[in-house]
Amino acid sequence: MQTNTDYRLSQLDELEAESIHIFREVAAELEKPVLMFSGGKDSIVMLRLAEKAFHPARIPFPVLQVDTGYDFPEVLACRDSWVDRLGVRLIVASVEQAIADGVVVDDGKTTRNRLQIGTLLNAIEENAFTAAFGGGRRDEEKARAKERVYSHRDEFGQWDPKNQRPELWSLYNGRLHEGEHMRVFPLSNWTELDIWDYIAREGIEIPSIYFSHQRRVFERDGMLLSESEFNPLRDGETVTERTVRFRTVGDLTLTGCVESSAGTLQEIVEEVAASRITERGATRGDDRFSEAAMEDRKKEGYF
Repeated sequence: MQTNTDYRLSQLDELEAESIHIFREVAAELEKPVLMFSGGKDSIVMLRLAEKAFHPARIPFPVLQVDTGYDFPEVLACRDSWVDRLGVRLIVASVEQAIADGVVVDDGKTTRNRLQIGTLLNAIEENAFTAAFGGGRRDEEKARAKERVYSHRDEFGQWDPKNQRPELWSLYNGRLHEGEHMRVFPLSNWTELDIWDYIAREGIEIPSIYFSHQRRVFERDGMLLSESEFNPLRDGETVTERTVRFRTVGDLTLTGCVESSAGTLQEIVEEVAASRITERGATRGDDRFSEAAMEDRKKEGYF
C-alpha cells in the first residue's frame, strides 16, 4: 500500500520554529540576554516560545518589565502568574523610581510611556544586559516594519534605521562593542492574527481585559479610554458604561479599548481577521503624536 507523507509545516509551526531558533541563537551567542515582559499578549507568546525553546530546562535569562505605574491590574496579575509558574526571575524597572532617582525627569508634560525610554536604558546598563528580547512585530507599525530581527543599539541605546545589518538566510550578526547591546525580535514575522491563532492553539493564559467585558469609559481623540484616577476628565468628556475589550495593553492613560462582543478566543480570531487597522493604530494614543512618533521613540531607545 502506497502512502504519501506530507512533511510540510503549518504556518504557525514555521513561525514557532523560527522564533525558537532565534531564542537559541541569542542564548548561544550573546552573553547576558533579558526578555522584556509587559504581561501583554505578545510578550506572553514570547515567554511561551522561550519556555519551549529550552524545555525541560528553565528559561536561562530573567524577564524585565518597565512599570509606568499606570498599568492595568489585570495585566500585572497575569504577569505574576506566568513568572510564578515558570520560576523565572522578574526585574521591575519602575518609572516612578527612575523619576525619584533623577534618571528621568517628569516635567508634567511628557507621558509615562515616553519616560519608559530612559528607565529601560538605565536598567539595561545597570544589569549589563547585552541583548533584550522584544515582542515587536513588523505588521504593527511603520517603524517596526523597518526593524531587523537583530536590531543593533549603540552605546547610548539608540537605533539607526539607516545602518542595519543584513540578515541573509536567517544568519544573524550579534557582534557588539563595549557598551552596545542588541534588541532582538523573535515575533518579527508574526501578525496579530498569527498571535491570536497561536494563543488559541496553545491554550495560553492571557489577561482578562482582552476579552469582552463591561467597562466605564470616555471618548478622547477618537479612542475609548478607561475611567481612572490617573485619567482626569477634560471639559466636555463624559463617562459611559460600554461592552469593550482591549486589542493591546500598556499605559492605561494612553491605551484605548474597542467596542466588542468577542468573549472567546475564536470570536477574537474572527474579529481580528475582519479588521483593517492594526491594534496600535486603533488604540495607542502614544503613536498619534506624529506620523513618525514610533520611529522617533525607537531612535531614542524605545522597545
